[in-house]
Formats: sequence, structure tokens, C-alpha cells
Amino acid sequence: MLPAHGRIDCAICHRGQAYKFDETRTVADGWRITANPMAWGNDEPEVVVLGFSKGPSQAGDLKQLRHDDIAFRKGRTNLAKILHYIELLDAPEARLVDQAISSRTGRFHFGSLIRCTVERYDPRKSAWSGTGGGMLDRFVATSFGKGVVATCSTRFLRDLPASAKLVVMLGLGSKNGYVRAARSALSAARAGSWKTINEVAYTDGRIVVVHTEHFAAQGPLLPNWLSGSLHERGRFGLQAREAVRLALGS
Repeated sequence: MLPAHGRIDCAICHRGQAYKFDETRTVADGWRITANPMAWGNDEPEVVVLGFSKGPSQAGDLKQLRHDDIAFRKGRTNLAKILHYIELLDAPEARLVDQAISSRTGRFHFGSLIRCTVERYDPRKSAWSGTGGGMLDRFVATSFGKGVVATCSTRFLRDLPASAKLVVMLGLGSKNGYVRAARSALSAARAGSWKTINEVAYTDGRIVVVHTEHFAAQGPLLPNWLSGSLHERGRFGLQAREAVRLALGS
């Protein structure tokens, strides 16, 4: 089932290491995961909203921030625009995201597909980075990444509560590569017959999974996604909205 609002006690991917929140780490294939899994909102929701992993705006200040301030930090205005566009929020206002993230009895559950923080080593800077183009696609293309995604998908998404009708995945990836990777992981984790709804949505007959633009998308990507028929990328936004309506019967 979905984890309750708060920190999650999980170190499955850390190969038997002793678990210490935000300190236990595993490195492989030029990637690193840090054991700081978390959850927000209702654990019996109608809608599950998932990022890919905690980015630097969230993971960098865990010790200083209140739990309810961490999720989608510095990106809640854009997240509000996305959720409003697909008709899940009444207005594109960050305060509504604040309220939804804090509510343990509301419509939403918030988290990430990979609950640990994912970072890639940048040899040019001799540093680890949790952001940058291609993060989603590149991580799931490695054997290490595939294993982590499979474990998280199985533990947290295989047995969703009966109330859950819709999973919103934030991110499309290059040429919709993240859509394909996430579908593959969910298909392996959840037994059933998966069917395509459109380019950004799929279903197993029990839940509908819809991919949207990422809330931290750079440059014109998000405005173009929100543009409807005014830009080619706008069709993905329209398709996401259609799939949400299908999932919720609206």
C-alpha cells in the first residue's frame, strides 16, 4: 500500500547496509542513491502524484526544512499550473498545492517514482548532481537504475488502495522515453493487461497512468505543453487532460 505521510523506513536498494535516514548511500554505474524516502498527503487517495526523485531544491535541505515544505519545493507554482490544466485543481495557485501536500485526508498522495534521492556524478565538476537534462532516461537505462525503479515500483505501486484511480507521473523524457520506461516498470510490478490510451497515458483497467510535463522543465517546455493547440508539444497536455477525464469519469 502507499506509505503514510512522513519519512519511510526503507533501505531495500542499499544492499544490506545499516539504514540511517539521509546518510545511507549506494553508488553504481556513475549514479548514487541516498536513503531518504518520504511521502506526503493521503495514503488512501484518489490521485497519486509522482515526481522522478527529489531534486537539489528538496534533498539539499532536508535537515533544515519542515516535512511539509520539502515536496516540490521551489516548483509548486508550476505544479499548480500542471494540475489545474489537467483539471485536478480549481486554480493554478501554489497555495492549493501547499494544502494538498499537507492534508492527510485529501484527494492526493505525493511522492516520487524513486523515493530515494538520485544523483549522477559529473566528472567535469567532480561533483554529484541531482538535476540536468536526461536524468530520467539515463538512470533507467542503466542496470542499477532499472533495479531501483523495479524495487520502488513493486513496493509502493504494486498494491495501490482501492480508492486510487489515477497516477500522475511528472515527466515525459526525451522523445517520451520516460513514458516508456515507467510503463515497463509498472507493467512488471503490477500484473494485468496494460493498454495504451494515447501517447502519454496507459491503463491496466484498474488505474490510469498519465504523464505530464515536469514541473522543473527548462525554457519553453512547460509553456508549450500548456499551450493547447498553439504548439506541437501542446498535444501532450491535451492528451493528458483527456486521460484524466477518462480515469475520473469527468
